[in-house]
Amino acid sequence: MTIPTDLYHTEQIKALEQFVIQLGMISGFELMHRAGVAVFECLRERCPNVQNIAVFCGTGNNAGDGYIVATLALQAELTVCIYSVADTSQLQGDARMACEQYLRAGGAIKPFIVNEVITADVLVDALFGTGLSRSVTGLYAQAIETVNRNTAFVIAVDIPSGLHSDTGNILGCAVEADATVTFIGLKQGLFTGFAAQYVGDIVYASLDLPMDAWQIVTPSALRVLPHDLPPRPRYAHKGNFGHVLIIGGDLGYSGAARLAGMAALRVGSGLVSVATHPENAVTMNTICPELMCHGIHNVTQLAPLLSKASVIVIGTGLGQSDWAKALFQAALTTDKPLIVDADGLNLLAQVPCKKNHWILTPHVGEAARLLAVSTKEIQTDRFHAVQTLQQRYGGVAILKGAGTLIASNTMLAISNTGNAGMASGGMGDVLAGVIAGLVAQGLTLQDAAQQGVYGHGLAADNAVKIDGERGLLASDLLPYLRQWVNLIT
Repeated sequence: MTIPTDLYHTEQIKALEQFVIQLGMISGFELMHRAGVAVFECLRERCPNVQNIAVFCGTGNNAGDGYIVATLALQAELTVCIYSVADTSQLQGDARMACEQYLRAGGAIKPFIVNEVITADVLVDALFGTGLSRSVTGLYAQAIETVNRNTAFVIAVDIPSGLHSDTGNILGCAVEADATVTFIGLKQGLFTGFAAQYVGDIVYASLDLPMDAWQIVTPSALRVLPHDLPPRPRYAHKGNFGHVLIIGGDLGYSGAARLAGMAALRVGSGLVSVATHPENAVTMNTICPELMCHGIHNVTQLAPLLSKASVIVIGTGLGQSDWAKALFQAALTTDKPLIVDADGLNLLAQVPCKKNHWILTPHVGEAARLLAVSTKEIQTDRFHAVQTLQQRYGGVAILKGAGTLIASNTMLAISNTGNAGMASGGMGDVLAGVIAGLVAQGLTLQDAAQQGVYGHGLAADNAVKIDGERGLLASDLLPYLRQWVNLIT
């Protein structure tokens, strides 16, 4: 099933639930039953030969969903056991009704005991729901550890227990699920940061809320989907597709600027020039003759290149020398679209300013320097970090990482392409070139940032299909970038 593009805060989902319940559209217990059915259907689909399941329950409505799953499993003549981490007398409302229904069906409830050997084909995580905001400790943490040690298939109910549903941050520890069945609306925290390690496959269940209910909420973020690039007319020439200028490559760092330039060409930029340290120019041009390489001693020599460019990338291998600082300041004087990356971001952090015609592309460390906070603070709430970056510096801000975030003044988006093989040098340089190449071809800054991040990650995903993630090089993405921009035309 294709999952929606709209993402929401937890409070928005709670508001939807209360809206339909209070207006009598659907009862709370009926919503709980529908959630349990969705999880059980996922269980049967993913594990068709399942015979024995164990359900880990806490005391909230998430536990109630677990009791519904267990009841359905009993009715399907599966062997079922509930492991309760808390006394069932603490259950209230719909969750208590679900527990009583399970007991009437002949179900067994055992108190969770640390180090007990649990044998099951499938484990269902119904410990915590989306309301968790504190670190998991004590018996609950030990239950999560037990689930993670087990080799059975793990299904999380709504969200893996211990994962913050709004930020994707881990609250002490979290269940590592093979699949997460999430309800009503997609929680934004499922798609970024540490969530990538914990959610497994995301299965969406709308629970069939009335369409009228959705009018009370506006998505907090959107998932990026690919857009078609316009077809090229037969009479096109290179001047129709923009001129990218890459400024970077201080002495000894020519590779970064070359990668950015090659990426811009591979996604379709008509022309790419590179302004680099004089000792790099000849070598760079020899390796990639399509790049027009210029040895730049000073700002005066850069001026003609700035005037010819339609979009500028500043920072790839730039360094932070006096030479680098002079070129950086010269780039900031232009009103051309700018892609600011790597040392361009580090220089910006030293002398902050705000512009609306640029795209900033920091990883977590660079974002921390731009905001003068720790990397831990960035990762704790990536959504807040990227929105703060955009508000403080203007333009479009990208926060790279698992579930890369893209913030403009009108939209917050998430791209979920890409893989762990991208944790190697040069990947950011390629991304900067990809985005610049798309801007050169006429995409807006927002669209170029979103589509560039998406295509960059997709190229990496295609590159690892045969040889695997470990050992992936940034240059390995180049042929797949070309395939991507042509497949989506």
